[in-house]
Amino acid sequence: MIPLSDFPALDAFLNGASAVLVASGYFFIRRRQVTAHKTCMLSAVVTSALFLTSYVWYHAHHGVTRFAGRGGVRVFYLSLLASHTVLAAVIVPLVLITLRRALRQAFDAHRRIARWTLPAWLYVSVTGVAVYWMLYRVRW
Repeated sequence: MIPLSDFPALDAFLNGASAVLVASGYFFIRRRQVTAHKTCMLSAVVTSALFLTSYVWYHAHHGVTRFAGRGGVRVFYLSLLASHTVLAAVIVPLVLITLRRALRQAFDAHRRIARWTLPAWLYVSVTGVAVYWMLYRVRW
C-alpha cells in the first residue's frame, strides 16, 4: 500500500511521464515511425488514466491542500492552476476522441483533432508537474 503522503509525488511523476510520452509520440510521427508513435501515445493514455485514478483517490482521502505562497506568486499559482484545471477537463474528451479516430483508422480526422489535443495535453501534463512543485516542494 502506498502511503497517502506519497501520492502527490506519484501524480507528478505520472504527469511528467505522460508529457515525455506525448512529446516522444509527436517526435516519432513527424519521422513517420508509426509503430513507435502508437506505442508512445497508447502508453501516454495509460499513464494519464493511472494519474487520474491516483489523483481522484488521493483527493477523496486527503481533501484540499492550500497554497502557502503570498502576493504575486499566489496570483501566478492561481492563474496557472486555473488554466491547468480548465484544460484538464477539456483534454479528457479530446484524448478519447483522438484515440478513437486513430483506432478506427480515420487518420485524416485523427490528425485534425490531434493538432489541438497534443499541445493541450502537453500543457496539462507540464503544468501539473509545476503545480505539484509549487504546492508541495517550494517553501513559501
